[in-house]
Amino acid sequence: MTKKRIVGESELLTENIIKAIQEKKGDNITCLNLKNIDAAVTDYFIICDGTSNTQVSAIKDSIEKEVREALGEKPWHIEGTNNAEWILMDYVNVVVHIFQKETRAFFNIEGLWADADIQEIPSIN
Repeated sequence: MTKKRIVGESELLTENIIKAIQEKKGDNITCLNLKNIDAAVTDYFIICDGTSNTQVSAIKDSIEKEVREALGEKPWHIEGTNNAEWILMDYVNVVVHIFQKETRAFFNIEGLWADADIQEIPSIN
């Protein structure tokens, strides 16, 4: 008998977001599980980077499309689309940070949430 993995809403959303990032060749994909941190405002942060504002915007568009088609969900809030150095997509239980490399290094979100369960996700080349 095969065990079925029970996936919650946040995990299913996370999987679809990661798939969309990989489809647009997002780099350095990191998933921070914040569920065991009392002060956390969300379940997961997903962080990735792109090489240009065009790629950062394309990753955002890919996430919106993938999540809408697969789960029928829209982000609650999006910020940063004007210059696309850092786009934040808030799906309430999952928050996505899409950075250009230099901006990601400056803000160091992984360092701020170092007590989270951090998982590196492979990029698809």
